[in-house]
Amino acid sequence: MPPVEPVRRTPEIEDPSNRWIIHPLAACLVPRFAAMRISANAVSIAGMACGVLAGFAYRHYADARYAVVGFALMIAWHVLDGADGQLARLTRTQSELGKVLDGICDYVTFISVYVALAIAMRASLGSRVWALVATAGLGHAIQAAAYEAQREDYRWFATGSGSVRADAGPPAGVACPATQSRVRRAFNGLHRVYQRVQRRTTRGQAAYRARLAAVLERSPERAENLRERYRAAFAPALRRWSVLSSNYRTLGLFLCAAFKVPALYFGLEIVGLSAILVLLSVAQRLRYARFLRTIEAECASR
Repeated sequence: MPPVEPVRRTPEIEDPSNRWIIHPLAACLVPRFAAMRISANAVSIAGMACGVLAGFAYRHYADARYAVVGFALMIAWHVLDGADGQLARLTRTQSELGKVLDGICDYVTFISVYVALAIAMRASLGSRVWALVATAGLGHAIQAAAYEAQREDYRWFATGSGSVRADAGPPAGVACPATQSRVRRAFNGLHRVYQRVQRRTTRGQAAYRARLAAVLERSPERAENLRERYRAAFAPALRRWSVLSSNYRTLGLFLCAAFKVPALYFGLEIVGLSAILVLLSVAQRLRYARFLRTIEAECASR
């Protein structure tokens, strides 16, 4: 029987809000959900419902009370979003469907809030508000995909667990799609498409990922040492990437709505977070290059 994956994974790369608030709250709910036999997918959908309701609240952001309600509902979504993955790992019910559903729920939440704010701002900004919000939404999708791709890389190389990387193929022991049911093959295919979308945002790092995977394959006896060194080198960097996480977007949305300048949030997402993504990506490629030069030189000297 394969080892049980930890219920709470890689806490060393989580930002403080997740580590000290969101995930502990989620962890309190998970045993209760398990005892009630509530599925992880049901938790995901409940979180999405909170996100949609947050959109309705932010539609009336001019009243500060609604902005507070919207913020509280988005916090509830974050907690449930953290609980669904923990519950799936606790009950060993992880699936490609669940991973895709989790991503869909995230996007539905922000689409609901963005559209609601666009409707509310239309009176002052006119029809150009839709171009503003759509551009911000596209930037959001790219930034979020890039952040999640970095996290998946970290889980894979630092712990040997996590989702199958789209550019590396399935690991040993994963059933061939041809042996699976038609429905399961469909969900597996959808999940691979979802991963490829993520990977396109970081394709400049594909060569580094392949080289690192090759080193681990050539030197299985050194795998744990290399993973430990990878964690030491990359965990601090991943914490910096968390500025692109949904947690900070939730806070930014609330602050801008509370001060009645939601257009400022969309401008910051288009310009500020996009610039941060470029800087983080360049720094990550340089970090991979330095790390690989070191370990490949050590392998060559053996």
